[in-house]
Amino acid sequence: MPVIDLNIVPVRKLNAALHALLPNTNETDWEILNPEGRHAIAVGLDAPITVKIAGHAGYYCGGMNAQATILVDGNVGQGVGENMMSGEIRVAGDASQSAGATGRGGLLIIDGNASARCGISMKGIDIVVKGSIGHMSAFMAQAGNLVVLGDAGEALGDSIYEAKLFVRGKVKSLGADCIQKELTPEDEAVLASLLARAGLTDVSPKAFRLYGSARRLYNFHVDNVDAY
Repeated sequence: MPVIDLNIVPVRKLNAALHALLPNTNETDWEILNPEGRHAIAVGLDAPITVKIAGHAGYYCGGMNAQATILVDGNVGQGVGENMMSGEIRVAGDASQSAGATGRGGLLIIDGNASARCGISMKGIDIVVKGSIGHMSAFMAQAGNLVVLGDAGEALGDSIYEAKLFVRGKVKSLGADCIQKELTPEDEAVLASLLARAGLTDVSPKAFRLYGSARRLYNFHVDNVDAY
């Protein structure tokens, strides 16, 4: 297992080494020591490897991830998993704002809370937050699933498209064109699968409420002008 100490090796050199890995590499397990909140750790990965980060990471940790599994034993700053394509990111602590922003695929799991704009403009990513999320989360969310075991802040799902938002706790307010929807058996099956992948097999999907688009803003209509 390669072990990289970021007090010795710069982040740029670490990322260059990770980017140089071939698809059939046998260096599949990496450990990163002393991250100390440094930004852009393990960004742009595109290999089926596991990267363990022993501590707190800064902005954009795991951004643009494809294929890799990234495990953060601490908190993360803004934009964890930003524009993620595939693979998995697990955060043992809390996440700052814009977690999973514009993510197109893969799974992001946050054991703690996520700040404002969690899942903003998500485009297919699945996000599971075991705590609560801040305001304007899932703004313009286009596809994918956001699962929240705690509460959601103001303007949840503002201008949402076809993403699905599952919330077990309280929602402070819904954004424009976001409404509560019926939780169908198909929705419950999707939710149960995500909960299981997050290690939450003892949590019932029936405890959640589903929110999604009312589809009033897809095309401009004068009767809906107040919703814009």
